[in-house]
Amino acid sequence: MSPTEPAATSPAAPFAVRLYRRARGEVAPYAPTIAVTAALAAAWAVWASGPGWLTPAYLVLAALGAALGVIDARTHRLPNALVYPLTWATAVLLALAALGTGDWAALGRAALGGLAFFAVYQLLYHVTPRGGLGYGDVKLALALGAVLTWHSWTMLLVGVFAAHLLAGVAAAVLLLGRQAGWKTGIAFGPYMLLGTVVGLTWARLSGG
Repeated sequence: MSPTEPAATSPAAPFAVRLYRRARGEVAPYAPTIAVTAALAAAWAVWASGPGWLTPAYLVLAALGAALGVIDARTHRLPNALVYPLTWATAVLLALAALGTGDWAALGRAALGGLAFFAVYQLLYHVTPRGGLGYGDVKLALALGAVLTWHSWTMLLVGVFAAHLLAGVAAAVLLLGRQAGWKTGIAFGPYMLLGTVVGLTWARLSGG
């Protein structure tokens, strides 16, 4: 154990400080890759959001989503230290967007969409074989579902369909290339995030 580890996990430290230290520890091993991915994602976020009242929510999704995608691809983990802040920040920033635009119906729909996405993945987590869907994916569904459904229920369906399609294509490529077997698990978080990008890009292009 390094000298800094007790301080990072000390219960005496404020919760926000402990969460920040855990998040920093999760990001540090992959910082260069995350930085590049986040920069590209941020540029997309500004374009996809207008820019406008949704831009802060999109930027948080871009930054934390980049970190989560890279970490999950490398470790098959979606750390709570990043998933929880993404969920809380998304809720707050969508509420601010509703306050700025006056579109409270979109906020209500986003809340329902996030909960619906979470509930469906919660069910899938319990009925599918282990290794198919992790509980980190279930928790990530809250924020992603809310952002997609802010636009419409159709965008939620587009995002979910795109995630599963991309994951299926990637699995097929790995199988054909003999890089994986039928029982090999793949990290699904990156495909959930990419599916969300597809859905939000569709919303931008279609004016939804």
